[in-house]
Amino acid sequence: MKINKFVFTLLVSFSINNVFADEMDEVVVSSAFIDKAASELADPIHIVSGDDVASEATQSLGETLDELLGVSSADYGSAVGQPIIRGMSGTRVKILENGLVNRDVSGLGADHLNDVDMSNVQQIEVVRGPSSLLYTNGTVGGIVNIVDNSIAMKDVERLFKVGAESQSVNDGDSRSFYYQDNFGGDINISFAYKDTALGNFDIPNGAIMHEEEEHHDEDEDHDDHEEDHEEHEENLGFLANSDFESESFKFGASTTGDWGYLGFSLGSIESLYGIPYHGEGHGHEDHGDEHGDEEEGHDEHEGERIFANTDSEKFDIRGSFNLAGNLVKKVDFFMRDTDYSFTEQHAEEAHEEEHHDEDEDHDEHDEHDEHEGHSEGPTTFTNDAIEAGAIFDFSNSAVSQKFAINFVNEDTSVIGAEAFMTPASRDELTFGYYLSRSFDSFDLDFGVRYDMIDNEGSIVSTHEDEHHDEDEHHDEDEHHDEDEDHDEHEESEVAYYDQAFNNTSIALNIGRELSDYISLDLGFSSVERAPSTTEMFMNGAHLATARFEVGNVNLNSETSNNIDLTLNMNSGSFFAKATVFMNDVDNYIYLQDETEEEHEEHDEEHEEGHDDHGGLILANYLQQDAELDGYEIEFGNTMDIGSGELTLSFGRDEISGEFSNGGNIPRLNPARNIVKLKYSEDNLMFGLTFKDVEKQNDIGIAETNTDGYQMLNARLSRSFNLGGQGDLTVSLFGNNLLDEIARNHSSYVKTQVPLPGKNYGIRFNLTF
Repeated sequence: MKINKFVFTLLVSFSINNVFADEMDEVVVSSAFIDKAASELADPIHIVSGDDVASEATQSLGETLDELLGVSSADYGSAVGQPIIRGMSGTRVKILENGLVNRDVSGLGADHLNDVDMSNVQQIEVVRGPSSLLYTNGTVGGIVNIVDNSIAMKDVERLFKVGAESQSVNDGDSRSFYYQDNFGGDINISFAYKDTALGNFDIPNGAIMHEEEEHHDEDEDHDDHEEDHEEHEENLGFLANSDFESESFKFGASTTGDWGYLGFSLGSIESLYGIPYHGEGHGHEDHGDEHGDEEEGHDEHEGERIFANTDSEKFDIRGSFNLAGNLVKKVDFFMRDTDYSFTEQHAEEAHEEEHHDEDEDHDEHDEHDEHEGHSEGPTTFTNDAIEAGAIFDFSNSAVSQKFAINFVNEDTSVIGAEAFMTPASRDELTFGYYLSRSFDSFDLDFGVRYDMIDNEGSIVSTHEDEHHDEDEHHDEDEHHDEDEDHDEHEESEVAYYDQAFNNTSIALNIGRELSDYISLDLGFSSVERAPSTTEMFMNGAHLATARFEVGNVNLNSETSNNIDLTLNMNSGSFFAKATVFMNDVDNYIYLQDETEEEHEEHDEEHEEGHDDHGGLILANYLQQDAELDGYEIEFGNTMDIGSGELTLSFGRDEISGEFSNGGNIPRLNPARNIVKLKYSEDNLMFGLTFKDVEKQNDIGIAETNTDGYQMLNARLSRSFNLGGQGDLTVSLFGNNLLDEIARNHSSYVKTQVPLPGKNYGIRFNLTF
């Protein structure tokens, strides 16, 4: 772990020059988690305001948070961006809406989006440490909580919001509407609606790479054909199947009083988006150099429309009762019923249909037509879940303490042509406790959680009948499309499993004021995470990652033992923050690709008809101890310029991860430098963000290096008062203004799916 000497020198210089500067007023932002100001929290935390979200381009959750230190995104096109916190991703990071886990199927695939409603966000909270243990289990990475006011906890006033947006990079547009009102003094209602349609996004010239990275032993004519095809793809100027459409609404109602509040909400999200890359299976090989590095593989489905539909319905009940008892101050309770489905389908592009009318070229497309003819039917992922619980507040004037209990029943299934897992269920009964107390010389935050988790599922294994002879086998191989002959020589076995886990997690933060302007926080945590149903019961072709993935029912719970030290400085107009952390993870679960030699052996078996994973890279879920180390530093200064304020800041984050037996943890994003400029004056705000992402050379097995890139984003917002009738806010934004070819190292498809090119846009938000 290395800290840039130039950065360190600047930090010291700023400290010396500003240590005696006048103090600035504190901006108090409340955390919805534990009813405290963000400045009072010992936990590492970011809070993104709803106004910031409303003035930026509509994008994935991961991209919305990507400029925060320690937070990045694992993208699969513009629709999908799963947040990563300090190298932890997937089910290690829990996505919450109003304090309850969002139970979609994002954990089942890198091409599945976090299906959340961000149409009327009040704020987005990124939390680690003791307070995160109060809300859900397995938070080895942390929590991202999306907060809205669909169920009002206090009486509201009448409010209308109308929004519109346009983007250049995808010829996209968005429209939104929000209404809230109070009836009879204690009945509050709200309604939010958003409709978004984004087309295929533009990419810089040369951003797409295909066959030139592979090492095929093909004849020269075939190479010439591929070069022509590659040139055609690169000259398109956009990425096919990178479109995104979404329609969401949420209705909420509540009643309030001195006794507390009680309310419900009903939300729905329907979306459709393209899958910009899809591996090849079912008997076809799809691998590139380094024994099948997924980033270098060729997508055999090019020219075919592959897309996904999602349909989500959530019904929430939430409330809080203020009690007069001396022991219990209040009780918060909640229930959520989720019905979620994700369907991936194949359809023929219109421009490809034209080729089928040409009889002389028909034979050239026979293999492709097999896919276009829907030989692979739809695959549907579903998640039906119900969660209920309560939080009891035992706080008094001396100490803040809460006790939580929650129950979850979650049923997950994958059904269809590309199903890689049989239906599975998960039951959770968990208890959490949080305490916060201030002493004369330090502040203490403590959290503990006990989880009882039960995973039920099965694994289907298919093998060939051992009694047929070699000649019969070769005959079968020649006629593998004849299902009757194929089934005669296969047998399936189903093994059922019921795995129970009892996990205990604990976290502690100690904060101390070293002076009037310097504070120090020291955090310890040991958080256990039970393996997910995917990690245990996966057993099939996962074409989004171009692998045949095999779960492991013998996996143990992960234990993340983390320590971090944070130094904060606020002196007048100068501010600085530095965090150093070390995370030892016992039984770290990861997906291990087979070696190049093993894959070549399987290729030979596939040609002979003995391979049972269709020529894909065989990848197994394994576990071993690992260590992740890193740091985050940020410092800046605010100065008066004219009648406004200018804030300049510099930030850097870096993380490294290695397994105990050597080798790097795959897909860890490289170090980043983030420079920000923000000028604000009354109703005007202008901001620039320059993100310098370094080259990633620390790679895992089957990975390739990823070049660095620079990303320049800008935003200008101006509010206009409409004569007391309302306010109009106009926001201009520009992303990737340098039109950089940028690839996200954490992405499974970094080569085939680069980040979007230059994007200009405008948003209007009318409030009255």
